[in-house]
Parts: sequence; structure tokens; C-alpha cells
Amino acid sequence: MQLVEEIKQTKQDIKNVIDHADYHSLPYSYWTMTNVLPSFICDSLLNWMPDSRSIAGDVKGKRENHNKDRVFVTQQKQREDPACAVLAQVFDSEEIRFAFSHLTGGDLSNTWLRLELCLDTDGFWLEPHTDIGAKKLTFLLSLSTAEGAEGWGTDIMNEEGQSLGRSSGVFNSAFLFIPAKNTWHGFEKRPIKGVRRTLILNYVDSSWRAKHELAFPS
Repeated sequence: MQLVEEIKQTKQDIKNVIDHADYHSLPYSYWTMTNVLPSFICDSLLNWMPDSRSIAGDVKGKRENHNKDRVFVTQQKQREDPACAVLAQVFDSEEIRFAFSHLTGGDLSNTWLRLELCLDTDGFWLEPHTDIGAKKLTFLLSLSTAEGAEGWGTDIMNEEGQSLGRSSGVFNSAFLFIPAKNTWHGFEKRPIKGVRRTLILNYVDSSWRAKHELAFPS
């Protein structure tokens, strides 16, 4: 019963956050949010310490170069951690999908939820990319608490790869966009003292091949 109540309350809270997201139009449409997740989920994601091999340094600009050690909110993780179960159930719900669709105009029908916990350290950088293809929504949530973490947000770029701005790295703030040909972003190499912790949420379509990465693969 407690889990059911936590799911219900968390849905309401996150829907309210989405409904009050701030819109930005340049260099493309994106939204920002603050105080996104309830504290019990944040605590769980902060206390989640996978194998040290999951912490990525220089990945040569591409996360896929670190594929074998990436970390996801799988069904096994949900069985082990009730907070992650709430997280997955809430973002997989029709109510939250509808809230995202209403906010962005994106079509999230026939999509699957993918939740990745990214752990980056000094030397990490990402080349400019757009996320077009199977990803129908990208949501990046900052969960870093180390010194200087507020400056570890995603770089918002143009087609030439120039950083025109940076999303906030403030704890529990988020950056959201619908992937398109112009949604260039990345992470310019800069000092990371400690571990940069980010939750990446995507809704992906049926062409996504890595089914083991999905919160609910069937």
C-alpha cells in the first residue's frame, strides 16, 4: 500500500513540476525545471554506487565507447530498490507521458522508458550531437553534489559545435528537449572534482535495439 501511495503522490508532484517548466526558444526549443524529484528518490540515486568501472573519464566524446559499463534502472534494480521502482512506474505512466506531450508537443505514443544513471569524472567530455532517431524525448537531471557541480550542466550548442549556453548543474534541476536535427548539445571538457552524477531519461521507439536498457522491456 505504501508503494502505491508513493507512486500516486510522486506522479502529482512531478506533473506539477512539468506544468511549471520554463520554456526557452534559442538556439532551439527546450525546457528547464527545478526541484524535480522527491527527496527519497534523490537519496536513492545518490546512494547508488555501482562498480567503479561505471565511472567514466575520457570516453573520446561518445558514451557508447563506455557501453559495457553503463548503468540503467532495470527491472532487477527496481526489485532491489523501491525508490527506483517508484521512479520507473511514475515516468512510465500515461499521466506523465501526457504531461510531457502537452508541454512539448512531442508524440510519446508507442514508446519505451529508458533510465540511465551516468557517473562521469575528470577527463570526461561529449562531442556535439543531436539525439535524433529512436529517442523521442531527452530529459537530463543533474544530481551532482560536489564542489563546482552547478557548472556541470549540458552545453547547448549550434550546428558548428559552439556552446551558446549551458543548462544548470544545480542539484535536482533538469533540461528537456524533443530531439530534432537542430538540438545540438554536448559537454565541453572542464574540470570535474569528484563525480558528475546525471539521470538521463529517454522515451524511445520500437527501433531501439538495446532492450536490456529499458525499464520495462516487454
